[in-house]
Amino acid sequence: MNVTEYAGLITGEIADTLGKVSPEDGEKLTDMILDAKKIFVAGAGRTGMAARAFAMRLMHMGFEAYVCGETITPSLEAEDLFIAASGSGSTGSLVTMTQKAEKIGAQIATVTICPEGPIGRIADLAVEIPAPTPKARVKNKTVSVQPMGSLFEQCAFIFFDSIILRLMEKRGISSDKMFTRHANLE
Repeated sequence: MNVTEYAGLITGEIADTLGKVSPEDGEKLTDMILDAKKIFVAGAGRTGMAARAFAMRLMHMGFEAYVCGETITPSLEAEDLFIAASGSGSTGSLVTMTQKAEKIGAQIATVTICPEGPIGRIADLAVEIPAPTPKARVKNKTVSVQPMGSLFEQCAFIFFDSIILRLMEKRGISSDKMFTRHANLE
């Protein structure tokens, strides 16, 4: 196969996998974001990159959004939302953050392959992206030509962008308006 054919396989996998995500869960996450005072996101590795990109777009929309672990991130409070992105649903640092968010009384959501994992069991909302992962204790039936957690990571990025589009629709915010918040000290 050539790279264009592989790209076709990959985009097909993404479409098939995201087609299995609950639209109701997407709407619930959208509402949780709209109801939150501040939004905190966390993730590790490539999934963490998707979470960081999501926080950036939330900021472009005017939300108070933060990436956990950054030096300018304030404290989480009970009226806030913590979103953990973890394919395995059991990433150690994210389990610890989720437990702390629970003690604080914040709303908790996770985007994961394994909603039955430690993070999903604590979360108020566990959005399942049914992609394969070598880390899952329970394997699902999804297969991928891609290595490791690539399919989940790609789907997480696109799922988060889909949430942004829904938020734009609900708040009546255009891309042009969002661009006014784009970095200008580049």
